Amino acid sequence: MSNTNIKITVNNQTLSGQFFDNKTAQALLAQFPETLPMLNLYGREMTYRFKKALPTDQLSTSGYQVGDIAYWAPRHSFVIFYKQTGEVISDLQKIGHIDSDLAFLNHAGDLQFQFKQA
Repeated sequence: MSNTNIKITVNNQTLSGQFFDNKTAQALLAQFPETLPMLNLYGREMTYRFKKALPTDQLSTSGYQVGDIAYWAPRHSFVIFYKQTGEVISDLQKIGHIDSDLAFLNHAGDLQFQFKQA
């Protein structure tokens, strides 16, 4: 399997990106289309916490780039990073990346995100 193109609709904007080929991304793609209420946390990320853990196969300790889509295993958190703080995070599974500009999230509150394969 290769990267899978995705479309995300939020706040009347359509974002484009891709999911990587790993177990976590595959588990999420199996649930698409999906609408998630995401919380704006720490002034850097939009987050949704799943009730149950998702499978992982590439957990690491790493930094992130603006636009990275990741899964933080300890709290079952699905994360979209929209602002760089230079933080290094442990137990992180990179899921994909959004190519679109995410600057509008700097001043946003909690939002509904709709995810689907492109």
